[in-house]
Amino acid sequence: MLQRTSGRNDDPGESITICVTGLRGFPNVMGGVESHCEELLPRIKAIWPEHRSVVLGRAPYLPERESEYKGVEIVGVPCPRSKHLEAILSTFLAVLTAWWRGAAVIHIHAIGPGMMAPLAYLLGMQVVVTHHGTDYNRAKWGRVARTALRSGEWLALAFAHRIIAISPSLATQLRENFPKRARDISYIPNGAPALPEGADPELVLERIGITGPFLLAVGRLVPEKGLHDLIAAFERSGSAAQLVIVGGADHQSGYARELMAQAGDRVVFAGVQSRATLKCLYERCELFVMPSHHEGLPIAALEAASCGARMLLSDIAANRDIGLDARNYFPVGNVDALMRRLDEGREDLAVDAEHVRDRFSWDRAAIDTIKVYQSALRKCQPSSATSQPAEALD
Repeated sequence: MLQRTSGRNDDPGESITICVTGLRGFPNVMGGVESHCEELLPRIKAIWPEHRSVVLGRAPYLPERESEYKGVEIVGVPCPRSKHLEAILSTFLAVLTAWWRGAAVIHIHAIGPGMMAPLAYLLGMQVVVTHHGTDYNRAKWGRVARTALRSGEWLALAFAHRIIAISPSLATQLRENFPKRARDISYIPNGAPALPEGADPELVLERIGITGPFLLAVGRLVPEKGLHDLIAAFERSGSAAQLVIVGGADHQSGYARELMAQAGDRVVFAGVQSRATLKCLYERCELFVMPSHHEGLPIAALEAASCGARMLLSDIAANRDIGLDARNYFPVGNVDALMRRLDEGREDLAVDAEHVRDRFSWDRAAIDTIKVYQSALRKCQPSSATSQPAEALD
């Protein structure tokens, strides 16, 4: 019979296993959740070395079935590489794997994978869910997928022992929508990471094809990132700079092909780049632009701010949560307004990099996440596998 680690004390030790799922994996895997976990989990392991940290990622995105990164174990769970199926199937298998490994806590990232919170709850694990944003508002999803994502949000809020929201506006929204769970919702933001040095600026610019001043956008080539707005505004503007877009498409994407067809010769699609290369680009761009229609708390914008880039962001709530001056925002989806802003001077778009780094700290996020884990563990009862779920939601 499987002997599970209990994890039922306030002084966690070596017996505590925490499994993390809902992400593809890391390091060097594209995506906001992936970047979040790559920054956060090694810090948690460094602060709390006694616990065992296991990421149950998706095998198609990982070079090895099992590996380790800064003390965090990375395990690839088999799943199809499919836009609609991979998240839910991989999370289902990950929850079973976490139970088999004797995890005391399973930490599920994002509301799609959050659909598996009831299974994890019924298997007796303490369930923590990080809500990265209202994914059902993403333009790429149809009606069925949006309904499934809303269901995932509801199930996560109903069955998770603790919920983490990565932005203040999201935390407020969840407390208003799920008032009976308000005390179990914690706001723990993404951090502004210190990107690594090491990229030779001249070689980076030459390799990417940058020949002079350039504007920079960083994000996946998906509709909610608003890159179609940026390209349209850029092509209509009087800017003499190049526009460099860093990022790739998740799957075979007609949208990505349309973007490339829309773009003129001064638009450079640079693909996925290393973090050292990103640092070089953030520090040398004339302007960083994020025209997103939907975000959680955008790590790319925090990276750019921490590198001192001048910034222009759409005025969605997640971008406003960064707390820049009003002049750093433009009306989301308004191509004419964005075009005018691209034609204006950049001097007043500078940001206080030190203030951003101080406000958004991965080290502080790690400490606060450990507190959430320990709070969940204190709720453990010997009969947790058969007890009632969190109080019913409105």
